[in-house]
Amino acid sequence: MLQALSRVGRRRSFQVCAALVVVLGLLLWWLLPLGGQAPSGTLTFSTGVRSGVYQRYGERLRGDLAEDLPQVSIRLRTSEGSQQNIARVATGEADFTIATADALATYLREGGPGAGRLRGCVRLYDDYIQLVVPRDSPVRRVSDLRGRRVGVGQPGSGVRLVADRLLTAAGIDPVHGITPIPDGIDTMPKQLERDRLDAFFWSGGLPTSAVQELSDRFPIRLVPLEAQLIKELQSAGGSARHYRSAVMPADAYRTVQQGQAVPTVAIANVLVTTDRTDPALTEVFTRTVIDSRDRIGREVHAAQLVDLRTAIYTDPLPLHEGAKRYYRSVKP
Repeated sequence: MLQALSRVGRRRSFQVCAALVVVLGLLLWWLLPLGGQAPSGTLTFSTGVRSGVYQRYGERLRGDLAEDLPQVSIRLRTSEGSQQNIARVATGEADFTIATADALATYLREGGPGAGRLRGCVRLYDDYIQLVVPRDSPVRRVSDLRGRRVGVGQPGSGVRLVADRLLTAAGIDPVHGITPIPDGIDTMPKQLERDRLDAFFWSGGLPTSAVQELSDRFPIRLVPLEAQLIKELQSAGGSARHYRSAVMPADAYRTVQQGQAVPTVAIANVLVTTDRTDPALTEVFTRTVIDSRDRIGREVHAAQLVDLRTAIYTDPLPLHEGAKRYYRSVKP
């Protein structure tokens, strides 16, 4: 009898141990896809100008990444914007970045170095094109910029790309029809305030802190981008298909818009890497971006707009294998 009970006890102990081994194995499989080692080393994230949304978003994301990737050192590197970001990642100077869909499509169409290796991870938030002028400016539409001093963004920025296209759609040569000032959002507001600019273009999430801060100390106005202009812009085809009509909500800049929504153009932002990046690392990075949305969104409003339902649509880039793993893991 005692021997029988002893055998039953040993069987139960064996079953419990086996169950624990299975649970531990599943946990390790979840944490370390394909049984690989935890990601380690140094990761470079190319952001944007110091006062722009890309940089502010990157600074806050870095803290969450440090928790989820404890053996990875996260390095942020400022940039002129989307075009420079894409070139850095495609050529291996950076591992991850954020870029607008139109800039990505342009880089792919032009066959930039490493273009075929680019991969998407997350469709993030939309950028809104903001044409800012002093409140008493006579500029009421883009065509009124002819002959004026206009901030068009730095050469490697996404705003330069769309500013040139908007000016062209309005019948203005972006080089000779205006005096183009190649400044970024870190300097254009002060230039406008000091009467060294008549207007500036910006492409960013709402609200952009630099524009908000300018409006707190200097009276400005947002110029609407009329429907016909947007049709002209989209008629160019190619990467212009990524532009869509949108409105800046009336409360985006309360003291600027005076209760009025402003018609404009919106462009999706994409989290970008390449097929060189480890799938395990990319899976964790993607998960962190989605999971940190609400916390970061309290400080960087645009982050609140990251949506799991649309995050998978990274057109014009195919999804990275690591990102695919993440989306499969959360699929209902």
